[in-house]
Formats: sequence, structure tokens, C-alpha cells
Amino acid sequence: MQKKGLIVLCFIMVFSLVQLPAFAAPKEKIKIAGQFGLVYAPLMVAKSQGMFEKYGFEPVWLEYGSGGAVREALISGEADVGFMGIPPFLIGWDKGCPWKVAVGFVVVPIGLVTYDPDIKSLRDFKPEDKIAVPSPGSIQHILLAMAAEAELGSPNALDNNIVAMPHPDACAALISKKGIKAHFTTPPYLFEELSEPGFRLIIDDIDIFGHPFSFNVGLASEKFHDNRPVAYSVFVNVISEAMAWINTNKQRAAELLAPEFKLSVEKTLEYLEWEGMNYTTAPYGLMGFAEFMKEAGYISKVPESLEEIAFENVLSIVGSRSGEPSDIERLQSK
Repeated sequence: MQKKGLIVLCFIMVFSLVQLPAFAAPKEKIKIAGQFGLVYAPLMVAKSQGMFEKYGFEPVWLEYGSGGAVREALISGEADVGFMGIPPFLIGWDKGCPWKVAVGFVVVPIGLVTYDPDIKSLRDFKPEDKIAVPSPGSIQHILLAMAAEAELGSPNALDNNIVAMPHPDACAALISKKGIKAHFTTPPYLFEELSEPGFRLIIDDIDIFGHPFSFNVGLASEKFHDNRPVAYSVFVNVISEAMAWINTNKQRAAELLAPEFKLSVEKTLEYLEWEGMNYTTAPYGLMGFAEFMKEAGYISKVPESLEEIAFENVLSIVGSRSGEPSDIERLQSK
């Protein structure tokens, strides 16, 4: 009996030393919807540096041609989080989409570019002169409507001139001078077009809005925020990390991004350091767009406060200064 017990004990000890294959649990996925352009450099950095993977999550990268398409991906559940301009976000919010801003996403120059020497202002566009924007309701479309109201007396004055085109296609069309006379666009397409002989700005974002604003916002549904708090926190944290990485590693960022845009490293670095480029998660201009869009009929109501349209981490960045509003509070309005 003693001998049998000893054999069993030896068997247990030997078995405990055997390394059995480990079966890791599948990583939790975060489906992320982005678009085209240098604006989305933080997503490219997060992808290349494995920033989501560092926290044990598996990112699923999705790319769309417009904010409207991102909106549909979020509504359908095809994406968990996504990036779009403030106007398409507000259009969705106005229609009852249960989402809020999770992060501000980059301040960049935006401009309306033409090659036609006869077009010096919005008044010079003829009915047949087409203006490319990514989609109806995009930030470029709403900026054009703001400018049209100020210069032509109606936000809809140039509606018949608008054609919807993804930025890469519109940039190619404008440079080849085929199909469109102007393109309302963002980096790097804005910078590429302005580098062409005879191409110039008709009007830009600061002329129209009066001060810088977030070109995009990162959105999450209330369901994602409430039911997946760790994933939500990781999303916010990774975007902040990617912004910080770009701001402190411009040369390395240029080396990483240059192949993505088929540009030289030198040209990419020049674009990253162009006047007005600001990789930040601070939000700007949320209420200013809402107020204009309500007046112009694009949405039916204005948020009563930022709390209606932004999650708590965004509210903490903006703050609520006693007495006079702080600078960042003032920059939420036009």
C-alpha cells in the first residue's frame, strides 16, 4: 500500500512539471471607423505601434469615405467607435442616435481650393462650376453653407454646385482640372493642391468660423460607454497616447506616415508641421456648429449643454469656470 502511494505521488510530481499548451482567451475587439487623410494619423500610429494590443484588445480597423458612412456604420453596429466631423455627428444626434463625443480629434487647416483665376470669391461661382465635398452634411459642406450665408445671403446658395467625392478622388480631379472647379478639403490633400502652380485658397476655416475648431470628434454609443467601460477607457487612452506620440516624435511620425500617403518623408514632415496643425483631444466648436445648423435648418434643436452630447472625460477637459467662461468654454461657440 505504501509502495502504491509512493508511485501515485511520483506520478503527480512528474505530471506537474509537464508544460501543457496554453490556450489564451480571444482578445476583446474594438471596431474603429475612420476616414482618409492626415487627420487620421493618430489611428495609423496606434495601429503601427500596437497601442490597443498593449492593453489586451484587438482593434478592427475600418475606413470609410465620409462622415455619413461612418455614421451608418455606428448605427448598424458595424463599428463600435468612429470619427467624423461635428456636423454629421450632430445630424445623427438630432435624429436620436444614442451617442456622445468621447474625444476631440485634431485641429487642422481646412480650405476651399481652386485653379480657376476667375474665381476669387464665392460670388464668382457659375451654376456649372462644381465644388467637391466629401458628402452632404459634412463639415466642409456646413462650412461652405456658413460662408454662403455670410457672403451670398443664404446657406443654400451653392447647394446646386456641390458634388460628393472622397478626398483622394476630388484631389486627383482638381489637380487634373477635370469635372470640378473647387475642392473643400483637408491635409494632406489641401497641401498637395496648394503646392500646384496657380492653385490657391478662396476661403478657409478661420475666415468662416472665426477661430480653430475640432475637425473631427471621436464618438462612442452610450451602450458601448455604459456596458464596456474598460474598452471605452482604453479607446480614449490610446487616442491620447497616439496624439502625444505624434507631438513628441514628428520625424518618426513622418517616416511612418509617408508611405501611407505616397509622399516623401520630408514632405510629410512639412505637412505635419504646417501652420495650424494641432494633434489634440481637446474639443473645440461643438456648440457653434449646433447653433448655426439649427438656424440653417440642418438640425431641429440645439443641445442645452455639453453634457447632452459629450461624455464625462470630455466635460472634464472643457471644465466649467465660475464667473466668466474659460477660453476653452468660449471656443465651443462660434
